[in-house]
Amino acid sequence: MTSKPLLKPLDNCWRVERADEFAILIDADIYFAAARSAMKAAKRSIFLVGWDFNARVTLGHPDVQDDGPREVGDFLLWLAKRNPDLEIRLLLWNPGFLASWAKVANVPYLLRWKWNRQIAAKLDGKHPVGSSHHQKILVIDDSLAFCGGIDVTTDRWDTRGHLDDDPKRKRPDGTPYGPWHDASSYCIGPAARALGDLCRERWHLAGGEKLESAQTHTEFPRVDGAIALGKVDLAISRTSPALGDREGVTEIERLYVDMIMSAKKIVYAESQYFASRAVAQAIAKRLAEPDGPEFVIVNPVKSDNWLGAIAMDTARARLRESMRRHDRYDRFRMYHPVTAKGGPIYVHSKLMIVDDELMRVGSSNFNNRSMRFDNECDVAFEARASEALRMKLRDLRNDLLAEHLGVRVEEVLEATERKGSHIGAVEALRQQKGSEAVFFARRTLVPYETPDLADLAKWLADNEILDPEGPEQVFEPIERRGLFRGRLKLPFKSV
Repeated sequence: MTSKPLLKPLDNCWRVERADEFAILIDADIYFAAARSAMKAAKRSIFLVGWDFNARVTLGHPDVQDDGPREVGDFLLWLAKRNPDLEIRLLLWNPGFLASWAKVANVPYLLRWKWNRQIAAKLDGKHPVGSSHHQKILVIDDSLAFCGGIDVTTDRWDTRGHLDDDPKRKRPDGTPYGPWHDASSYCIGPAARALGDLCRERWHLAGGEKLESAQTHTEFPRVDGAIALGKVDLAISRTSPALGDREGVTEIERLYVDMIMSAKKIVYAESQYFASRAVAQAIAKRLAEPDGPEFVIVNPVKSDNWLGAIAMDTARARLRESMRRHDRYDRFRMYHPVTAKGGPIYVHSKLMIVDDELMRVGSSNFNNRSMRFDNECDVAFEARASEALRMKLRDLRNDLLAEHLGVRVEEVLEATERKGSHIGAVEALRQQKGSEAVFFARRTLVPYETPDLADLAKWLADNEILDPEGPEQVFEPIERRGLFRGRLKLPFKSV
């Protein structure tokens, strides 16, 4: 086992800062409640950076009862009125005619926030054509920060039970939506200040004023339901496309590759997509090794929008078949979580755990956009030097598998030890669908099956029309594109 640190500033991360406390938040029931409590404890500054936003969403459990309004738009106004020293800033992606503020739910708050001296909102369109600002960050007083894959918007709230028909899982207009799996994290201490620096930099680039750091404190309530991992040295990794005189940043792509190449036994990952050539190439290289690691990847059954279905689902099918040709030792699996009735649980989390040594969580997906074209932010840490932290990472992976399989954590641990394989454990624990019924006794994981692809869908995926690697590829001739072309110049070396 190497003693060299894997996380290297200005290579696969931007900065490494101490987190006096770090925890993982699984699913938005826990994240929304934690965000609400943290915002109520804010003294001077709240900074929310997001891809999407809906002012009518309940921040917290749908039945939350405290002294503040439920809907986040009114909740922010209430916070400002309650604390005249508080400054609230929202920085959201501006996707042109699809802008968040064009939503009917957000219109009533435009003027109310515009004339409130304590609240400032900006739509950030400073990105290449076709790109997006995909980061999901919440920073309170430079003291506590959340970073992950959850936006404060509709169709996100769910519990870890992922019930088939949860009456609480409704949009503001009362219509229901399906089960949704997601993940975020929080940190306290210098790492939170660093994420605040990132938010301030984005704010200034979007045309806002230059901002000073906030005065820090430690007066935050306990986060119920969080999976505490303790003190860690937390790396912050970014993707930022080249624009004007700003150079592109590809720290996240480098981090993914380095983590995969460092794996000894198991790479466990949850991602909305599997469409990145950089990730696929690294996995293929490890699969070719006789003693390489296993790969367990949890994806949704299909994308939740037509664009993703055309671009990402097609690319996933093509890459999966390519992986099959490299997987001579049978160490690669893709699964989908389903409910007790066999319904799909949408996987929106972006999380990876390598062995019991490394983990990352953030906004980036396994697709080309997240590696080079969109603005992304992930956090990561190493556990090599701490046996206690290594055990916590092992327990976190087993906890997630237990959630997906509908079993106890102890059952996952026992099956893994008995089979000597994480894939073997999943196969032993997951429920097989009967020949007729689709009803399971509990949640479970089902294997990915490659669908038939229409000729047009194949062509779109192979030429990366809807998932470009970077701003230069948007205008690149078709004959130079391709999902399987060998243009990627990354040294694949086990570490």
